[in-house]
Amino acid sequence: MTTKKLPDVVSSDEWRVALDQLLIKEKELTRARDALSAERRKLPMVKVAKQYTLEGEHGETALIDLFEGRRQLIVYHFMFAPDWDAGCGGCSWVLDAMTHPAHLHARDTSLVLVSRAPREKLEQYRSRMGWTTSLPWYSSYDSDFNFDFGATTDKGERHGVSVFIRDGNDIYRSYYSGARGVEYLGSLWTYLDLTPFGRQETWEDSPEGWPQTEPYAWIRRHDEYDG
Repeated sequence: MTTKKLPDVVSSDEWRVALDQLLIKEKELTRARDALSAERRKLPMVKVAKQYTLEGEHGETALIDLFEGRRQLIVYHFMFAPDWDAGCGGCSWVLDAMTHPAHLHARDTSLVLVSRAPREKLEQYRSRMGWTTSLPWYSSYDSDFNFDFGATTDKGERHGVSVFIRDGNDIYRSYYSGARGVEYLGSLWTYLDLTPFGRQETWEDSPEGWPQTEPYAWIRRHDEYDG
């Protein structure tokens, strides 16, 4: 039985009028978000001068190797301290909703997870949660990576997302967000919107020379991309 009053029940015509008024505001929000993404693409960057070594599935791995040859890298800072028995519940929600990486790869972008817990704990938790190995998960246990990029502070672990872009062997950090800034992550679009190249479609307001194609022309099923 309903114990709280529901919104007003109206006729179909009245509902349509109310909906259309709301959709106007939603479209305004979409345009504002597009403008914000364009501003994000033009942010200045900072060079990553320090060398970092993380531990991945095949042993020690340099930061540049996380790109897997692609130009852009998104790192999700998954909260998992070395002395924890399980990863963060909220970060687990985020990982449950993560997009299939093939679509990001088609836009020259890699997506990985980094946590401070040892590799053994990461793999045990991955197995428990039933996650596939399609998203690489690296341990920064023996590295300053978490501390330098704000994922571990004197108050403990923090979740967040860092974006990097590579120019040859030079790596630059272009963006970071934490706290509620990661709440809307999940779809392919929201991840690409964080990157310097964006969705790489012709309608976007991007710096001159940025890679772009016609909207949706590049989209394939995840098993249909070349390579």
